[in-house]
Amino acid sequence: QVQLVESGGGLVQAGGSLTLSCTVSGSIFRINDMRWYRQAPGKQRELVAVITRGGYTNYADSVKGRFTISRDSAKDTVNLQMNSLKPDDTAVYYCNVDILYAGTKWGQGTQVTVSS
Repeated sequence: QVQLVESGGGLVQAGGSLTLSCTVSGSIFRINDMRWYRQAPGKQRELVAVITRGGYTNYADSVKGRFTISRDSAKDTVNLQMNSLKPDDTAVYYCNVDILYAGTKWGQGTQVTVSS
C-alpha cells in the first residue's frame, strides 16, 4: 500500500510564499517522475511542475520564475516552493508520482488560497 501525504497549504496574501511538501510512504521499489498539479474551482486540473528522477524540471508557463520543484530522494519527498503568489494561483494542489511496479499515485490534495 502506497500513500502520498501532502502538507503546507494555507491562506496567504498576494505576493507571499508557501512551500508544499509531499511524502511517499509504503511499499516503494523506485520513484520515477514526481509532479504537482492544481485544480481551481470550475477549471480542469492542470500540470504545474514536474521533476524527473535525474532532476530535470519543467514548469507551466504561468508559474515559471515563481515556483520551484525539488525532491529529496532519501526521504521520498517532493516539494513545491511558491513565491510571488497571485490570486490566480488559488487552487487545490495535488502531488502525483510514478512508482515502478505500482503505477501512478495521487495525493489527497491541499488547498492554497491567495487573497488580493
